[in-house]
Amino acid sequence: MEFWNSTLGSGFILVGILDDSGYPELLCAAITALYTLALTSNGLLLLVITMDAQLHVPMYFLLGQLSLMDLFLTSVITPKAILDFLLKDNTISFGGCALQMFLELAIGGAEDLLLAFMAYDRYVAICHPLKYTILMRPVVCWLMVTASWFLAFQMALGFTITTMHYSFCKSRQIRHLFCETPPLLKLACADTSNFELVVYLVGVLMLILPLTVIFFSYAWILFTVFYMPSNEGRKKALVTCSSHMTVVGMYYGALTVMYVIPSSYHNSKQENILSVFYTVVTPALNPLIYSLRNKEVTGALRRVLGNTCCHYTVHSK
Repeated sequence: MEFWNSTLGSGFILVGILDDSGYPELLCAAITALYTLALTSNGLLLLVITMDAQLHVPMYFLLGQLSLMDLFLTSVITPKAILDFLLKDNTISFGGCALQMFLELAIGGAEDLLLAFMAYDRYVAICHPLKYTILMRPVVCWLMVTASWFLAFQMALGFTITTMHYSFCKSRQIRHLFCETPPLLKLACADTSNFELVVYLVGVLMLILPLTVIFFSYAWILFTVFYMPSNEGRKKALVTCSSHMTVVGMYYGALTVMYVIPSSYHNSKQENILSVFYTVVTPALNPLIYSLRNKEVTGALRRVLGNTCCHYTVHSK
């Protein structure tokens, strides 16, 4: 099969949720608002974590990386979807489709693995606090982030190259918000069953392994928290863990339906809704989930904004 197939010249047409919706203008406004919220909340959280010295600890370093991934992920998908709807031009070139698929898989896969490392960080902090500075020293944190990106990059590259090697002769219309492997394989004119099995198995592996780490981490955490003598310490640990578990539930839930449950059990409209959820809704809500109930983040936000206002006032006089 040749990589440069007949689709190269004409590209594809993305027929996403905005086109299938009964109220496309309202939905477009909602997606635009969520994207603006994602940019603002993640950008502000990154600023606070970078500028406040009290947040220069592994937990917030990993949280900053999550915000960075959320910013990248939603920016790969959302602006084009909004502009396509406003300009009434849903076309995407062959190369553009391959690039969008690769970036979405790489960033999404890296976030998938990072969430497991974040659960491990909470496990060490709560179950082995005396060893925390050793087990979660800076070099270990950077290795976690590097491993997340590297493994996700390899998976995304393999999926993208293999998918785009197929000839697409059934239709130019991708009934999806963006170029993603499962919807695109439906347009291939060759037998894709073997590759679909590989996608399924890798998808299961990429979900099961991190979820296993998360499950055992929180099982030990709950066991440890149950025997804590301090009510305040117990409450703080549970609040921190509940925020992470909420994010895990939203993100992995959508990915499980998309990549693990066979496509015969869900249609293109349901896939569109799921894609909006983990590429638009989740990136917008993650910083709010982590910061609203976190006194350290809200306190750092007040300090950073207070210092910025004071600095501006001094220079304006």
